[in-house]
Amino acid sequence: MLIDTHCHLDFTEFTRDFKETLVRARSVGVQKFVIPGVELSNSRAAVALAEKFDGVFAAVGVHPHAADSVDERTLNELEKLAASQKVVAVGEIGLDFFRMKNSPEIQKNAFRQQLELAQKLNLPVIIHSRAADSEILETLDEFKVRGVFHCFGSDWDFAEKVLARGFFIGLTGIVTFPNAKDLHEVAKKISLEKLLIETDAPFLAPQKFRGQRNEPAFVREVAEIIAKLRGISVEEVAKQTTENAEELFQI
Repeated sequence: MLIDTHCHLDFTEFTRDFKETLVRARSVGVQKFVIPGVELSNSRAAVALAEKFDGVFAAVGVHPHAADSVDERTLNELEKLAASQKVVAVGEIGLDFFRMKNSPEIQKNAFRQQLELAQKLNLPVIIHSRAADSEILETLDEFKVRGVFHCFGSDWDFAEKVLARGFFIGLTGIVTFPNAKDLHEVAKKISLEKLLIETDAPFLAPQKFRGQRNEPAFVREVAEIIAKLRGISVEEVAKQTTENAEELFQI
């Protein structure tokens, strides 16, 4: 069994064929799915889908691109949504200093507020970190939370710092790209017990499907390249990453 720990199935790209997407994924062994929130509206949609479909789970949170929307009302609404038994995390939250759609201070404030919420609710967090690695760690060190660095895109040096704090690392289809040498090193060196796999669908389709819409069925490609890089079986990667996701998200 495989678990896609990060797929935006609430996005409009899946409106037309959501059920068929699940069927295709299950036909290749993907049995569980985590849909993260990126805004309050998306969080509501993720929870609604999770409550309707077996094997589908949700996270609630506001992405750094929408950090300026985080206020008391938003936080209260996120907390109410998190009362659902199908909500397994707060996310995706974090910092993005690459596109910089909000100022660093606005992003940091929204990040801290949502980390406080996760700590209060005793939920893991799904972290988005882009061009902000050191700032992410500094902020996380203020809280007692655990979770996953989703769509990990840094090198082994940063991976070691993440792992030292007890976090999991989530690898996407980027690891299948021939030039992703840093991620290849991470995939080979990381303890399998600290690894999650994901698609980040509809984005970042694996090399075999470049240019197409990404979808949860393709998470098998991520498992296969990790197995190849480590010299182990796909079944071993699938078994351990599934156990990791089930332990972190309690699913």
